[in-house]
Amino acid sequence: MTSTRLTRRQFIVGAGQGALAASIAGCAATSSRVGGSVGEPLAPKRGHQRLDLGRLRQWEALGYGMFIHFGMSTFVEQEAPEERAPAGAYAPDRLDVDQWVCVARDAGMKYAVLTAKHVSGHCLWPSKQTDYTVAHSGNRADVMELFVDACRKRGVLPGFYYCSWDNGHRFGSRTHSDKPFGVYVNPPDFTRLRDGMVVHPDKPEYLAAYTSSLYQDFVTAQMTELLTHYGPMAEVWIDIPGVLGRGYRAFLYQHVTSLQPDAVVVANHGTNNGESFREAYVWPCDAISLEQTLPPEAGFGNWRTIQGREYYIAGECCATLGQTWFYSPQDALRADKALAEFYAGCRSRGVNLLLNVPPDKHGVIQDSYIQALGRLRKTISQ
Repeated sequence: MTSTRLTRRQFIVGAGQGALAASIAGCAATSSRVGGSVGEPLAPKRGHQRLDLGRLRQWEALGYGMFIHFGMSTFVEQEAPEERAPAGAYAPDRLDVDQWVCVARDAGMKYAVLTAKHVSGHCLWPSKQTDYTVAHSGNRADVMELFVDACRKRGVLPGFYYCSWDNGHRFGSRTHSDKPFGVYVNPPDFTRLRDGMVVHPDKPEYLAAYTSSLYQDFVTAQMTELLTHYGPMAEVWIDIPGVLGRGYRAFLYQHVTSLQPDAVVVANHGTNNGESFREAYVWPCDAISLEQTLPPEAGFGNWRTIQGREYYIAGECCATLGQTWFYSPQDALRADKALAEFYAGCRSRGVNLLLNVPPDKHGVIQDSYIQALGRLRKTISQ
């Protein structure tokens, strides 16, 4: 392990001395777009974000990437399986990761993000932290290794997705699958602000979901594997960041960026247009992803005031080519016109488009998806 890796105790001590502020502050760039719309004039401005504006603008210039949802959910045909299927249920018989990346390249995509671990908890790499991985599955190929190698061979920048909600490894956590998340809370005077909405006393609420310290240690160890075994990553995409809690997210952000300082850390902001920044849910991060939702027509607002300081936060929209994230033979692809309009909306409003193209149970992307991507490329090239 490199000397930059901190234990949780070292992080807490360091944060008290300003280490956290140093890790997420500082900006070396001298100019940026002021406002949220593409094409606005450049003006001198500095922010307190970790990455300088030059690096963030490089990432924004990529514009278009492929999201690849593949894993245990593909085989059990459930996006968020409640029960832990046997590891052997994952069994692609014609796995062709190079094909995925070639499809991305040929579609004009500049980067790709693969689901290293989704809600099922099954890992597409042979993690040392669990036996619920490809190493004990019907196909033992290290998909992360194949993916990164293919990306570098084909000129596509690699990134990986990691889900904070994990039904396969709970370690005492309460995740989104628990029903309810906790006990009812409904005292007579119970009113509070949650995600911009007032919760009224006459509506019972659940206690919030959370992750235990044991699960957080598990996440740290798995992130370390992913960030040290496969070389440089362009992007680290974290789903359901709110369940991790503000303190652990800050620790994890520092840990991730100490191991991969050039990577853009993207937190899923959820199904909203990003007009209001969900600081308590995603911060700290370098960029946010809006799930299936375009920013406001006026454009994505990059400049955010967080704890009295201004930060430049990049934007991305993640969306499905069809209706589902994981492959389903019943899935219907979006109409060509609707897809082209969605792409245009992303680019005109100042966010990247990360378009999901899921491989099937054989481990290949079907021709209908490839043809749809080809038609989209032809449209946007006109």
